[in-house]
Amino acid sequence: MALRINDEIPNLTVDTDQGSITLHDWIGDSWAILFSHPKDFTPVCTTEFGAVARLMDEWEKRNTKVMGISVDSAEEHTAWKKDIESTSGAKAPFPIIADEDLTVAKKFDMLPAEYVLPDGRTPADSATVRVVFIIGPDKKLKLSMTYPMNVGRNFAEVLRALDALQTAAKENIATPADWQVGEDVIVPKAVSDEEAKAKYGEIETVLPYLRKAKLPS
Repeated sequence: MALRINDEIPNLTVDTDQGSITLHDWIGDSWAILFSHPKDFTPVCTTEFGAVARLMDEWEKRNTKVMGISVDSAEEHTAWKKDIESTSGAKAPFPIIADEDLTVAKKFDMLPAEYVLPDGRTPADSATVRVVFIIGPDKKLKLSMTYPMNVGRNFAEVLRALDALQTAAKENIATPADWQVGEDVIVPKAVSDEEAKAKYGEIETVLPYLRKAKLPS
């Protein structure tokens, strides 16, 4: 069965380059991002891990933990991190799951349940394992993005989406297209004009079903 928005993620105990980790315990009261890859020592994925490493201060500001997933061994992850750090100029302190038996890939619906890796496999054999999962402190999936192998992920967009998710959860609002922190938000339909004005002050009625407001600073 597919893992859908607001489903609780599987509470797996996984092997990583930093030892054994149980996912729900690791998340704790934080937000979390899992970002998966089909193989270590691949060009696009190396640049992506570097991008995540350079954003470590930003993840921490948002009370967010990050963890990579790849279907190679923990030993290979450790060796790969040397390349990631040398090319990105940043430390990569986050763990990487060693999903050699594809347990995580299958439980998170990235590969068919019956799938096995062939001998001498290439990244193309596990190409669907290129997903970003954003998970809330309630251990529920809030957002997922799937990318092809030849298009590097935009982690500035992952960061923007995380900001929008956290703001929406805290303020009970929605965000418009391309929203950035500090811009106007959308007042939910369930909130009356009177309630919105009491909470936000002035509201802008663009359409009967589209009202915008500024969040209190």
